[in-house]
Amino acid sequence: MRLEKLLMGVEHEVICGSLDTEICDIVMDSRKIVPGCVFVAIVGANSDGHEYIGQAVEGKASAIVVSKAVTVDEACGMTIIKVADTRYAVAFMAAAYFHHPAKELFTIGITGTKGKTTTTYMIKNVLEACNIKTGLIGTIETIIGEEKTPSKNTTPEAYDIQKSFRKMVDAGCKAVVMEVSSQGLMLHRTAGIMFDIDVFTNLEKDHIGPNEHTSMEHYMQCKGMLFKQCKTGIVNCDDVHMEQVLEGHTCHLETYGLSEKADYRAADIRFVHESGHIGTHYRVSGKVNEEIELSMPGIFSVYNSLCAIAVTSHFDISAELMKKALLEVKVKGRIEPVKVSEKFTLLIDYAHNAMSLESILKTLREYQPKRLVCLFGCGGNRSRDRRFEMGEVSGKYADFTIITSDNPRFEEPQAIIDDIKTGIARTDGKYVEIINRKDAIRYAIENGREGDIIVLAGKGHEDYQEIKGVKYPMDERVLIAEVMKELCMQI
Repeated sequence: MRLEKLLMGVEHEVICGSLDTEICDIVMDSRKIVPGCVFVAIVGANSDGHEYIGQAVEGKASAIVVSKAVTVDEACGMTIIKVADTRYAVAFMAAAYFHHPAKELFTIGITGTKGKTTTTYMIKNVLEACNIKTGLIGTIETIIGEEKTPSKNTTPEAYDIQKSFRKMVDAGCKAVVMEVSSQGLMLHRTAGIMFDIDVFTNLEKDHIGPNEHTSMEHYMQCKGMLFKQCKTGIVNCDDVHMEQVLEGHTCHLETYGLSEKADYRAADIRFVHESGHIGTHYRVSGKVNEEIELSMPGIFSVYNSLCAIAVTSHFDISAELMKKALLEVKVKGRIEPVKVSEKFTLLIDYAHNAMSLESILKTLREYQPKRLVCLFGCGGNRSRDRRFEMGEVSGKYADFTIITSDNPRFEEPQAIIDDIKTGIARTDGKYVEIINRKDAIRYAIENGREGDIIVLAGKGHEDYQEIKGVKYPMDERVLIAEVMKELCMQI
């Protein structure tokens, strides 16, 4: 593709060379430079692509795109294009390179502090139940048909987004639902995409700090960018930050929540706990009027499913298929039920900090378990304060804690456990410590009692355990199956 075509829609200045240059690929990582590519110099948190222009010359790139001054001699006669922001420019360049695949898909973007992952799967489940083939990009994975690729970032780089969109179109997808993080918005990874629907789930104080957001105001401002690049915005009207996030929006708005003013409103919410199963029932009214049943617990599941209902109501779908898809949705590592007994309920959840652990334990308390049992560990080479805090939270909200190992990394597991015990000691919480995670899971299952809810927290969708720089295979679902087989237990 000619460089001139790649740069359409991007304000630029030709420092030297010609736009009539043929380009074989767009590269932002100097290690991936190939002859004939255009190298885009990105200024990152830890490195500056402008320092690698020499490698672009050696690798025989056809052109470079920069945002800083570069001497012609330094580039040895290559075509040099200067733009105000290379991250912003590369988003448009990538869309052009892959022939604007977003225009061939119904695009749905979801932003918010919590709920993004589960809501994307709910939407995908409903649409696919109605024979609308849907791609997904998010925290856990990218899904294109039967192909699933583990994710590195919640919202990938712009090039990878456009590449995935093109593969989705080629695979016959009609829609895509993706998580759009504030970090992704700040770094312009979705720049140039006019979404059909964008969603705001909620906002809490998070991601404030070095290399993230300088303040809560900046965090909200980045979230709000999404609602200046969509046709319809669907937002949680119960969130106190909604109006600030939407400031300056350019889209048509619809709302969901528990408030009477919501376009999609949930009422008559009931929490169900019976025979090793927990779930949620409620009635949605407004633009959709149906009784909804979920196999997932908590008020946040109500919000997530309300959002999915609001989004999918923009398609011609069957109410019965929608309800069935919501009932059957299961998200790996997000309050994921694993059936092991009719006596007690076992769940896997990704809660790996004090805030998320407190949230899940408080939610499960609402189901009035005979005992609430929490199994968790903490990662090594991370803040010790997190261990104290998680220990204190589990001691306060769980009836019994099983302290075990998570990803010890380069620390000794026992040292991490001792820190967790320091936190539990601030409470009256009872606990046992079992370093080996499989042995800890065995203990939880063997000692499960009638009416218990047991949550395995921290690992969630992860399928490894990191020890001294090596990631060893470890999936809690596999461990549970092995334990059940060794115990000769059947449901």
